[in-house]
Amino acid sequence: MDNRSQPILGEDPRFLAALEHVSRLAPINRPCLVIGERGSGKELIAARLHYLSARWGGPLVKVNCAALSETLLDTELFGHEAGAFTGATRRHTGRFERADGGSIILDEIATASPVVQEKLLRVVEYGEIERVGGSEVIDVDVRVIGVTNENLKHLAAQGKFRADLLDRLAFDVIAVPPLRERPDDILPMAEQFALEMTKRLSRQVFSGFSKHAIQQLQNYDWPGNVRELRNAVERSLYMADDGDKPVSHIVLDPFAGIWSETDANTTTAANNTAPGLANAPSPPPQTISEIDFKAATRNYEMTLLAHAMRQSHNNQTEAAEMLKLNYHQLRRLLEKYNLLPSR
Repeated sequence: MDNRSQPILGEDPRFLAALEHVSRLAPINRPCLVIGERGSGKELIAARLHYLSARWGGPLVKVNCAALSETLLDTELFGHEAGAFTGATRRHTGRFERADGGSIILDEIATASPVVQEKLLRVVEYGEIERVGGSEVIDVDVRVIGVTNENLKHLAAQGKFRADLLDRLAFDVIAVPPLRERPDDILPMAEQFALEMTKRLSRQVFSGFSKHAIQQLQNYDWPGNVRELRNAVERSLYMADDGDKPVSHIVLDPFAGIWSETDANTTTAANNTAPGLANAPSPPPQTISEIDFKAATRNYEMTLLAHAMRQSHNNQTEAAEMLKLNYHQLRRLLEKYNLLPSR
């Protein structure tokens, strides 16, 4: 769906201030960053920067940096020449060339490797790229909009993100407020999502929310922000027994009641341990002579990885942070245990 057809909902003063910031920044032809928690609408804000700028008639190209390996991201962004590597039978035009005259949104830019960051620095600074396996310098006119839920300033101080690249990207930074900080928007947005879901369910009318459901919506912390709110509202509407009556209950946790008490205790233990890995697991009931150390270690690692992926809704960057790993370490472990989310 084209982002121009997706309305940006919100009337809370803090959110309106962020939109005003976007309107001021959009006409300025400089790179910038959009930061915010997962599910807060960062990509819509980034697209708005493009469509309110003089580049609105040009291409808007989006790349999820976390979805591609270092090699694939390199060739996807900058292209490659025929014969650059095994299987490269023809020239590939990269996203920067396709975005010429427009804008490129680099989602989850914090996951880009040092090699890719170095090339990004060159294109941001000089407007030049080279295809992988080529020597021709290609001029491109592209506005770079970086999007992330990471603290890039903190990562730069740790040496995990190039400070000079951050300096150039951060001409200005748009901070998208989380849903819990714009409480006036929760109920209007929930009602809008409910109206849309009512149409998809081919129902005649949306009868509103009960007082209990409204209290649930307003009292919940919404760690997944707007995306989680939409899912919860749509889930609750379709699960409602009677579409002609107000929605009486918001189903916040679709897993509630599925796991047995034993599973729940295991999940709770993993929840207490995973974020910091500070506490060792409780000793097993067997004697040491009965323990298969390798199998026990494998099972423990798999439990922590699976829990972190569930808690982060398969956001690998967030899961890595929970486990005090870097992104590439997490990827290797997920591959080792065959836990990568299916596409």
